Amino acid sequence: MTDTVSTPAPVFSVPQERRIVTAVPGPKSQELHERRLAVIPTGVSSALPVYIAKANGAILVDVDGNQFVDFGAGIGVTTVGHTETAVVEAAAGQLQDVIHTLFTITPYEEYVRVAELLAEHTPGDHAKKTVLVNSGAEAVENGVKIARKFTGRRAVAVLDHAYHGRTNLTMAMNYKAMPYATGFGPFAGDVYHAPNSYPYRDGLSGAEAAARTIAYLEKVVGASDLACLVAEPIQGEGGFIVPAEGYLAALQEWCTANGVVFIADEIQSGMARTGAFYASEHFGVVPDLVLSAKGIAGGLPLAAVTGRAEIMDAAQPGGLGGTFGGNPVAAAAAIAVFETIERNDLLAEGRRIEKALKPALEKLQEKYDIIGDVRGIGAMIAVELVKPGTAQTTKEPNPEAVNAIVAAAAQQGILFLNAGTWGNVLRFLPSLAVSDALIADAVSVIDDAIAAL
Repeated sequence: MTDTVSTPAPVFSVPQERRIVTAVPGPKSQELHERRLAVIPTGVSSALPVYIAKANGAILVDVDGNQFVDFGAGIGVTTVGHTETAVVEAAAGQLQDVIHTLFTITPYEEYVRVAELLAEHTPGDHAKKTVLVNSGAEAVENGVKIARKFTGRRAVAVLDHAYHGRTNLTMAMNYKAMPYATGFGPFAGDVYHAPNSYPYRDGLSGAEAAARTIAYLEKVVGASDLACLVAEPIQGEGGFIVPAEGYLAALQEWCTANGVVFIADEIQSGMARTGAFYASEHFGVVPDLVLSAKGIAGGLPLAAVTGRAEIMDAAQPGGLGGTFGGNPVAAAAAIAVFETIERNDLLAEGRRIEKALKPALEKLQEKYDIIGDVRGIGAMIAVELVKPGTAQTTKEPNPEAVNAIVAAAAQQGILFLNAGTWGNVLRFLPSLAVSDALIADAVSVIDDAIAAL
């Protein structure tokens, strides 16, 4: 008889359940909000003005004692769970040793170890190198900068419905202007927006959608001028759009044939979110450069550009880096995240969440005609809502229904995010610590909210 070794069940400091004990927002949150309005600009808005005092696993606890099931995870940041023990211990330990020196002046091992882990876990077995930075937008900027230096070309291509950040270059790369870019121009030039694959709305096969994208790149941009194509394997803010089979592989093949750097923006879809370390793996794609952020350090600010060694080495000494990029504490947390994913088999947890969530949402789709599409992979699932009676015809977006569901769920202790170019997508982006019971509870709340419409 063979002994089996199982992963011990996680121990949580906060009961993993929703619990509403005051109005939402409660009196203490309302008081804090008044203080906030006096000192924080309106441009820094919040989806729900409840002020969080504690978080653990899949639960947020506000200052009034209300407990919310978090299906946003800080927009995909706390993938391994809020205040995961190994991450907390690693960061706390590093705080006792070195908080900051600046890697480009006096380096340290934690930065090197994160780069080694990224080389191991990003797609492909080629030689890779990594630069660590602070945020997803900064990773995008550096990826583009490196691609331009390597190719000697100027133009950057992105896909319709993409979101890449709020810096000057990334605002130009985003598909949707409001609220990210309106009034903030002028923007960086030489950025081109190519049509993407959106199976629910375009009905194209992967080959057909790729041919359309490539035709745009060849006719409007010109391959000889194109430094890079930046693509989210699964689009995030765009509404968790999963491309048709073969689409990304065809784009990568075209890029390779034409000397264009293929950059996978895995800022939201990476780090075990989809049941693979990187979503590119689901599509058989090996990008030239991979961008990581959000879930990489369990909640601490860290991002990375990882890519083919010959491309990454194109930048001259001193051309890459930044004051806080690869901070020792954030790097220590990232090491703990990689170890936690491996130790607790969190890739399997991502697949578990899909198996629990997606069929439940598909049952709701059978029940309600405003659910036009259910899509996604792993713990990155979305439903696209349309106006009643249009799911099979015009597919008219229904952002009002999404907003009503999000608001109703918040009152019941479930936090969801909206997404999509038209704001008509309800997205599920939970931590991998969320239980099947919490998923079922959340789906029941959605069921009630749609019925109330």
